[in-house]
Amino acid sequence: MNLIYARYNMQHNSIDITIFDGYILRIDCNRAEEGLKTTAWTNHVLNAMAVDNSLDICNPSVSDGFA
Repeated sequence: MNLIYARYNMQHNSIDITIFDGYILRIDCNRAEEGLKTTAWTNHVLNAMAVDNSLDICNPSVSDGFA
C-alpha cells in the first residue's frame, strides 16, 4: 500500500506531495497556472468558492474521501 501526503507550501507557492516509498513531487503553482485562461464568470466563481468554502478547500473532511 502506498501512503500519500500532500500539503501546500506557501514559501514556494507549490504543492509538495510525498509518497512514503521515498519519492517527493513538487508542483509549482505559478507554472501550472501560466496558461490558464479564465473568463470574468469563472474568476467570480473561483473567488466566491475561495471565500465561502475556504476551510473546505484547504482541509477536506473525511466525508470527502480524504483521511
